[in-house]
Amino acid sequence: MGFHPEWNGIAPWIKRSEQIFIKKLSRNDTSWADSARNGHQNGFFVPRPIAESDFFPKLKNSNPDKPHIFDVEYPTFWPASGEVRTSTIKYFSMRSPGKVNARPRYEWQHTGMPKEQFQALSPASLLLIGRLGHAVSGASYWFMVVDSVSEEAEIIETAFELDADFHYGLFDPALLEAPASATDQLIVELAQAIKDGTLEQFIRRQALPPPETLATQAQAEWLKENGLTDMNPFSVSHPGDAVMRISRDIEYAIYKQAELRFRAAQVARILLQGGADPVANLVRGFAELDSIYLSAAQTRKSRAGLSFEHHVGRLFRDGRVRYEAQAVFGGRRPDFVLPDVEELNAKGDAVIVSLKTTLRERWKQLALEKPFGVIFLATVDDRVSGEAIDEMGRNAISLVVPESLKKAKESAYDDFSNVITFRQFFDDEVKSKRPTLIFPL
Repeated sequence: MGFHPEWNGIAPWIKRSEQIFIKKLSRNDTSWADSARNGHQNGFFVPRPIAESDFFPKLKNSNPDKPHIFDVEYPTFWPASGEVRTSTIKYFSMRSPGKVNARPRYEWQHTGMPKEQFQALSPASLLLIGRLGHAVSGASYWFMVVDSVSEEAEIIETAFELDADFHYGLFDPALLEAPASATDQLIVELAQAIKDGTLEQFIRRQALPPPETLATQAQAEWLKENGLTDMNPFSVSHPGDAVMRISRDIEYAIYKQAELRFRAAQVARILLQGGADPVANLVRGFAELDSIYLSAAQTRKSRAGLSFEHHVGRLFRDGRVRYEAQAVFGGRRPDFVLPDVEELNAKGDAVIVSLKTTLRERWKQLALEKPFGVIFLATVDDRVSGEAIDEMGRNAISLVVPESLKKAKESAYDDFSNVITFRQFFDDEVKSKRPTLIFPL
C-alpha cells in the first residue's frame, strides 16, 4: 500500500468517520519534509475557519509563563504506515509578547507528523483527516496524504465535489453518496422503465450529450450567474478563472448527472437481462460491466480536454481574436494558431497556443514546434512541479494559467517568469504586442 494508499484503502476510513477535513497542501505545508534540516514548522497550518470550528481538540494554555501560547497534544493514527503519533497543535496569539511593535497574528501550527509521508509530494496534494466516533488504537483522528497526480486525488475531488478554487473544507462523509433527490428520481424512472419493458428506449434517451452541447449549456449558466452577455476576455476580469470554473465545476456537474442516468441504465440492463438471477447476470456479464466502467473513465478524460478547448475558443471568438483551430502543419496539429497557419508557415509573428488540462510529461512534444512560432501552453493544472516549469522555460515555452492559480500557495507558479495568467496573455501578448490579432469593430 505504501504511504499513499489506493482508494479502496481510503474509502473505509472516510465512511467510518463523523467528519472529514480536507486541505490542499501549500508549499509551506510540505517543504519542511524535503529539507535536510528540521525547521520551525515541521507540519501544516490549520486555516482559521477550521481552527474556530469544533473539529480538532480544544486548545488550552499549558504554560502560564507564556500566556499567548495555547496548545494540545493528542494521538493521531496514520493508516498508511499503521502508526500512532503524538501530534501537537499550537496557537501563537502574537509574535513577540512584550515588544512595543508586536503584531497579533492568528496561526495554528500542527506538528508531530511522519516526515516520510510528506516528502516529494506534487504541488496541490491533499491532506485528509477524519474524526472518528470510536477511537482506533487510542486515536480519534486518522490522517492520510494523497499525491495530487494520483488517481485517488481525482476520485476524492469527484466524490466530494471539490471546486476548481478549493483550498480546504469540512465535509460530511455522506457526501460520498449521490444527492438523494436526483438519485431517488432516477430510481423511480428506471424502475418504471423496467416494469413497462421500455428500458432500451430509456437508455437511448439518456445518451451522453455531445461536447459542444455541454460547453454551450455550461457557458450559458456561467454568463447568467455573472450577469454577462459574452465571454470577452478583455472585459472579463479573470478570464482564466472563468474558463476553469466553467470547465471543472459547471460543465462537469452537468455531465455527471447525464453520466449517472446513462451508465446506471446500462448496468441495469446487464443485471436484469433475460429475467435471470441478477447475481448470475453480474458474474456472467462482468466483462461487459468492466467495459462500461472503462468507457466511463475514458469519456471523462476526453471530455475534460474538449471542454477546455471549447471554452478557450469562446474567449477568442468573443474577444474578436483571429485564430485557426486544429490546423495541420508539418505533421503537427496544435489546438490554436494565432492568426492562422499561413502566417505560421511564412515565419511571421504567429502564436501557437496548445491546451493541456493536465500536463505530466506531455508538454515535451511542444518543444518540437519551437522553430515555427512563439509557444504558449495553457493549463488549469495546479500540480506542475517547479522543475518542469524551469525546463519549459529553457525550451522557450510559456505557461498560461488561471489568475487564481498563479498566486495560489499550493502551486509552484508564482516564482517563475515564464508563467503568465490568461489576463496577462490577452492584455500583453495579444492586445499590446500583437494588436493586429484583434479584428476591428
